[in-house]
Amino acid sequence: MTDTPASPSDAALHSLPKAELHLHIEGTLEPDLAFELAARNGIRLPYETVDDLRRQYDFSDLQSFLDLYYETVDVLRTEDDFAELTRRYLGTAAGQGLRHVELFFDPQAHTTRGIALETVLDGITAALDEAERDLGVTSGIILSFLRDRPVEEAEATLTAGLQRTDRIIAVGLDSAEVGYPPRLFEQVFARAREAGLHAVAHAGEEGPPAYVVEALDLLKVERVDHGIRSAENAALVERLARERIPLTICPLSNLRLRTVSDLAAHPLRRLDAAGVRVTINSDDPAYFGGYVGDNFIAVRDALGMSEEDARRYARNSVAASFASEKRKTELLAEIDAWIA
Repeated sequence: MTDTPASPSDAALHSLPKAELHLHIEGTLEPDLAFELAARNGIRLPYETVDDLRRQYDFSDLQSFLDLYYETVDVLRTEDDFAELTRRYLGTAAGQGLRHVELFFDPQAHTTRGIALETVLDGITAALDEAERDLGVTSGIILSFLRDRPVEEAEATLTAGLQRTDRIIAVGLDSAEVGYPPRLFEQVFARAREAGLHAVAHAGEEGPPAYVVEALDLLKVERVDHGIRSAENAALVERLARERIPLTICPLSNLRLRTVSDLAAHPLRRLDAAGVRVTINSDDPAYFGGYVGDNFIAVRDALGMSEEDARRYARNSVAASFASEKRKTELLAEIDAWIA
């Protein structure tokens, strides 16, 4: 009779060094900060208290989340607002083992409100620079297009973003997925790649496996964000494993948005067992009930996780990142030295 490998504790999973590759900085806006920024900027939220707002975080699907997301993001107005938003995320996530982050930001959610891209980016980068200095957390920034807005707007957003490739390392594609296939953005992504940017895209969250195929074949993405519906297509799963395409999976997000009925039914472990390079991330943690370490804990509780599993997921996150080879070597050594 063999002993079942011990599962790491909550504290151990929070201490595990890790990278986070699927994190929307606007999705880290906690209700208390939303009220603080609303007061600072003279904005009245349609909720009386922090608890009233928090009670809205019960979503029926992706669109119901997006409706609230775009409503609350209006409190973000100044460079200091974006810096404080990013600073608070980094402090929380660093306490859960974060050592490197490649975060998304949605320029169109702000430029359409009259907020300059530079205001958003300068605030975010100020906090990221602080975190590298004070917390030892390195970072990259991914400019993400809103797929449910006109392609022409994405083109203009890319033009503006190409002025800041000193900090922007990649482009992404997010927001409402169904009805907005990756192929709509083929030329935008081709232009971004020609400019030397990496490419990632949300696909196969609510959309079908065919969207994952389009993201790979037409957008030439190096990572697929979510991608959980790939599990419905055996040939696609085999391809993802063969080509070592990482999936940036967000378990608590999938549960809150009801793309899985129960975490025990989540395909993460099946994809992992098939050889797909899966990573664990938090997506929009303020809305979905947990930061990156909390997602590791949720997977352990629902699907099981040994110390070796935890190391593998953390190593996957580093290997799938766009960090320098030197930084990857440092982070992998930290993971190997981790004691659960």
